[in-house]
Amino acid sequence: MSRSHLPDVKIRGIELRRVRLPFVAPFVASYETLYERELLVLRVDTEGAHGWGECLALGAPTYSSEFIDGAELVLEHFAIPGLFSRERLTPEQVGVVLADIAGHNTVKSALEMAVLDAALRADGLSLTKFLDVDASPVPCGVTLGRNDDLDELAEIARGHLDAGFARVKLKIMPGFDIEPLRHLRAHLGPDAALEADANGAYHSDDTDCFRAIDELGLVMLEQPFSPDDLLAHARLAEKLETPICLDETITSATAARQAIEVGACSIVNIKPAQVGGYLEAIRTHDVCQRHDVPVWVGGHLETGLGLSANLALARLPNCTLPGDTIPPTRYFTTDIVEPFDVVEGAVEIPPGPGIGIEPNPKMLEVLTTATKYVSNQARKGGRQ
Repeated sequence: MSRSHLPDVKIRGIELRRVRLPFVAPFVASYETLYERELLVLRVDTEGAHGWGECLALGAPTYSSEFIDGAELVLEHFAIPGLFSRERLTPEQVGVVLADIAGHNTVKSALEMAVLDAALRADGLSLTKFLDVDASPVPCGVTLGRNDDLDELAEIARGHLDAGFARVKLKIMPGFDIEPLRHLRAHLGPDAALEADANGAYHSDDTDCFRAIDELGLVMLEQPFSPDDLLAHARLAEKLETPICLDETITSATAARQAIEVGACSIVNIKPAQVGGYLEAIRTHDVCQRHDVPVWVGGHLETGLGLSANLALARLPNCTLPGDTIPPTRYFTTDIVEPFDVVEGAVEIPPGPGIGIEPNPKMLEVLTTATKYVSNQARKGGRQ
C-alpha cells in the first residue's frame, strides 16, 4: 500500500473550544453513566490552510486516567508550546515533538489530527487519497448501553439490524451480562451478529459468567479484564470459543503486537484517540495485518469530525469487521457538523479535502461553552 508523504506546515495559532453535546438518552457503561458529552474541539491555523481536531478525554478519569480539565492544561502549557517550538513540522513529526509528554494520548491525537487535516488541505488531498483506500460507504454497527427493560433493548437492537446495521454490541457489567445477552440472542436469532463489551469491568475469577456467555455464539467478547492484565486475557482466550477482542489495552502499535504475541486476543479494536493519533492507528493496523489479526475502528463518542476521519481509516484492508462508525446524531441530540448520510447501515465518507468535513459555524457556536486562542506569535513575545 502506498501512502503519500505530507508537506510541513507553519502553525500560526490554535483555537481551543469546549463543546457540550447532550445525549438522546443516558449512555450507561461499566465505568460511568453519561448524560452529556463535553470535549475539546481544536482548529489549527497554518499559513497554508486550517485543520480540525478533537480531544476525546471524558469529563472524569473513569474510562482512563485522562480527563478534559487535565487535557486542556496539558494542551495549553505543554503540548501546544512544544509544537510552537518548531518553525515548521509535518504531521509525522507531531508525535516526535510530543514524545516527552508521558501518556495523554487524546491530547496527542487531537493535535496530530488537526495538523494532518491542515497538511492534507494545503496539499488538496483527502484522507482517503492519502491512505490510498476506497471511498465507498462504510458498513457500521451499533453499540447499546445498559437498559433494564430487556424487551425495549431487544426492540432497539432489532430496529438497527432491520435498518441494515451490521452488528449489535452490548455494554455489559457485573449484574448486567448473561440475562440481557440471552434475551438479545433469543429475540435477534442465532445468526445475528451480537457482541459484548465489558470495558474491563470483570476480574479473572469471573469464569462462570464467561462460560455462560461462551454458549451464546457471540462474534467477540471485548476487553473483559483490566487493560494491563494481558495474562488474564490470554488464559481466558485459551478457555473460550468466543474470540477475545482488546480495546483499552491497545494504546500503541507496540501494545497491539505484545497482546497478539502472548495470545491475549485474536481481534483488535483501534481507536485513534487511544493510540495517540491516526498515524499510529495506521501503524497498529499494519502490525495486526502482519499477524493475521483482524481489526475494526472503535468509537470514542466523537463528533462528526472524528467520525469522518474514522470512516477513512475503516477502509484500510485489514479492517474486516464492522466498527463503531455510527453517526453521532444516533446518540447525541445534535452535532457540530451536518448530518451524515446512512444507506442500509453504511455511512458515506465525506468527499472533501483533509478529513473531509468542517463544522457548521452556527452549530459549533451554539454548542461551544468556552473559547481560547493561543497565538504562536504571542508565545514568542510578539503580538497576538
